[in-house]
Amino acid sequence: MDRKKILGFEFTGKDGEFKLQQPDHSSFLYFPLVNEGGMMSTVTPKLHGQATTGHNTFLTPPLSVEDLHNSRASRNFWVYVEGKGAWSAAGNSAKQNAAFYTSSADDSVLEAGFLWHRVTHSNSEMGVKAEITSFVPSGNDKVELMKVTLTNAGTEKLTLTPTAVVPLYARSADDLRDHRHVTSLLNRIYTSAYGVEVQPALSFDERGHRINYTSYGVFGAEGDGSQPAGFFPIQEEFIGEGGSLDWPEAVILNTTPEIGKGGGVDREGYEAVGGLRFAPITLSPGESHSYVVVMAIDSDRINVEAMMDKYGTSEAFDHLLEETKTFWADKVNMVEFHTGDSDADQWMKWVTIQPVLRRLYGNSFLPYHDYGRGGRGWRDLWQDCLALLIMEPAEVRSLLFNNYAGVRIDGSNATIIGQQPGEFIADRNNIPRVWMDHGAWPFLTTMLYLDQSGDLDFLLQEQTYFRDTFMSRCKERDTSWDISAGSDLRTASGEIYKGTILEHILLQNLVPFFNVGEHNNILLEGADWNDGLDMGADRGESVAFTSFYASNLLDISRMLRTLKTSKGQETIELAEEMHLLLDTLNESVDYGSISGKHERLDRYYAAAPNKVSGVRVSLDINKVADDLEQKADWLFNHLRNNEWVQSENGDGWFNGYYNNDGERVEGEFSEGVRMTLTGQVFPLMGHAAAPEQIPHIIAAVDRNLFDDKIGYRLNSRFGGIQQNLGRAFGFAFGHKENGAMFSHMTIMYGNALYKRGYVKEGHKVLESLYSLSTDFEKARIYPGIPEYINEQGRGMYTYLTGSASWLLLTMVTEVFGVKGKLGDLLLEPKLVKEQFDSEGKASIKTIFADREFEVVYKATGSFNYGEYQIHSVTLNGGDVTLQRGSGSAIIPREELLALQTEELHVIEVTLA
Repeated sequence: MDRKKILGFEFTGKDGEFKLQQPDHSSFLYFPLVNEGGMMSTVTPKLHGQATTGHNTFLTPPLSVEDLHNSRASRNFWVYVEGKGAWSAAGNSAKQNAAFYTSSADDSVLEAGFLWHRVTHSNSEMGVKAEITSFVPSGNDKVELMKVTLTNAGTEKLTLTPTAVVPLYARSADDLRDHRHVTSLLNRIYTSAYGVEVQPALSFDERGHRINYTSYGVFGAEGDGSQPAGFFPIQEEFIGEGGSLDWPEAVILNTTPEIGKGGGVDREGYEAVGGLRFAPITLSPGESHSYVVVMAIDSDRINVEAMMDKYGTSEAFDHLLEETKTFWADKVNMVEFHTGDSDADQWMKWVTIQPVLRRLYGNSFLPYHDYGRGGRGWRDLWQDCLALLIMEPAEVRSLLFNNYAGVRIDGSNATIIGQQPGEFIADRNNIPRVWMDHGAWPFLTTMLYLDQSGDLDFLLQEQTYFRDTFMSRCKERDTSWDISAGSDLRTASGEIYKGTILEHILLQNLVPFFNVGEHNNILLEGADWNDGLDMGADRGESVAFTSFYASNLLDISRMLRTLKTSKGQETIELAEEMHLLLDTLNESVDYGSISGKHERLDRYYAAAPNKVSGVRVSLDINKVADDLEQKADWLFNHLRNNEWVQSENGDGWFNGYYNNDGERVEGEFSEGVRMTLTGQVFPLMGHAAAPEQIPHIIAAVDRNLFDDKIGYRLNSRFGGIQQNLGRAFGFAFGHKENGAMFSHMTIMYGNALYKRGYVKEGHKVLESLYSLSTDFEKARIYPGIPEYINEQGRGMYTYLTGSASWLLLTMVTEVFGVKGKLGDLLLEPKLVKEQFDSEGKASIKTIFADREFEVVYKATGSFNYGEYQIHSVTLNGGDVTLQRGSGSAIIPREELLALQTEELHVIEVTLA
């Protein structure tokens, strides 16, 4: 077989469906199968992967990406062909793997869509073709379904004996190495009429040795619902002495199972396997026969009869598959793009689903994400909401409100996030750590919500604060606190304290202003967005996020003035301790004095030591706005004058960091240029970069960070391990946080360029990411954005990345220019020539004001941004009230709310 003929994926439908020839000729491929009920699976072209509902409940063995090709413990479906021997319908047998590079190798093709996976294997020597379709049904059942259709692809009758096999790990990931054997002694294994079920006697993990109720099972039936002919429930008996899961004795010798039809024999104390033997069948040429396999996890013993009634026939499988396709298509198609590149439009559908996958999987439970124990981090809560504001806006208000309950009174936040919305858990591991960027993200996301909704009342709603043993941004401990006291901040009298959302926002942005290092930038603390910069906790400073906080302070100031003009809000109420952070009630702090800032912050910590008085002060809203604006202006001047790196060749950029020795990180050194993309993104995205500085930054990025092979690097080569800055520099250059193309920061760079009017440059950035991600020969990933592109151009850590939210946000609000302005609809397109189709049109379907809109842009003259203006706008074919701006138009919210909610409304915009 000529491996050079292997091509990349091709889209085959209008809902993101794609096809890939010989998918098993690419390593590390995996596909997500998941539902809202908590079933999280992964499947590869050879049916490897895992199925789980959480860290402590794995049906199959937990795995990392290297296990996809090294481990033999995978789903499998075997066929013993009379006169020819054993063949794996998944292409996953020792014999087939050995023949992989020869002419005897299987032909295979992958087809996939939202969220279903089908792989077809055929082998001319065996005369058999197998089509295996996998999905997790939408809904709340924790099941994964697989249908196998065997077809006689030869010219003679074939007699086949099928055997479905799924290893049953049935316990916590913690037991994969430690206690692997001893936990198998807990297994209680049951066989029934349809399969094998395991319910370990105890939950043997870090939570303690408790009675276990969770059950795990593998069940199956022929397509018409007929029961299996027998069962192999014990792994060592199934594989035989000296055997293995990819060459098991029970299949190779076609042995008869000891446990026959109907099951009823129980075993205990061994590693389990869901081995289901089906009765032999004879197929004429072209004839097919189907089987359904059900993998299930339940909170108690499984009601097998009820489950098989629901899932155990081909008819039921096919019906549920269509239901699941519709469920995911409806979710993804809340946002649709139409440009001059239909493949790019289909690819964006996969980008659109990635934030949903991130919400469901957290940061774990996919093979590359072999870290963490599930769940999401603080930053994830806010960035994932960026996409949800576009895709699922009805849910976002409550999510944002709940998230604010994780803020501490010292301006930091909880780091352990519970399963329920708004659930934050006190740190039990005694690991005091603060990521200095965490306080910056909530306002950015909230401001997007306010622009989309106009819901300024949200700012005045009251929410609790989080409390645990850590205080003063984890520099001190509250020895009077224990877990029995609960995690709500209380007043001196013991009552739970609540403050407005606005108070939470102010607190998170004011405390960092005073928390500075020796160069008067905000301290790096445990790290910022780049978790790899985790070794500068004493003297490290994040100039990049000082820019972000500075822009926040200015935008909050403007928001306060809007509150006054729009809502008549004359004053705001804050906890009395917070007056120390504002100059409205104090002698002014010299912002150039680092010791002065520290003294003021220490006074605040002393005034609010993990509790507050409960007394509120009423402050003039204009004075608070003035205070924030003064702080922002001081920071902008400081950054522009003190952190600008002037290059010898005339361009320049912002220094992004100081290391733990107090040394400036970026600049031109004898050993070469040191530069980070992060250090440029946040001055550009906000207000810190002056207009005249922007062209110099772009030139410097192109010269020092852009690489034709892998796009925009996160940083230039620093050379050597930087133990005074972070672990990232222990990684090989060109990998992960050390000089790879990190999608998240690349997209934010593109977003920032669009925001500042550099559309051609922004388009180049987004086009680079798209080209890298879809170059299958190098990237070797399914459609979507990877977390990063490594030095070889391979896409890494696919599906679970916050960059998908940012790309979706950028495409909707910047490229297509469909965005909110305090509830009104602002149209401000920044399309370039390549994005219009042959008729000069580009369109987007999206939600705004709880109505579904299709916004169609029609260019009648130039297609180049900057050469067209909005000439006219119609809504459903009629005139619409407009407020015009430079290159933009605003449709008042009242006009949109008068429209029917069930219809698709068309806004046509003529560009001339």
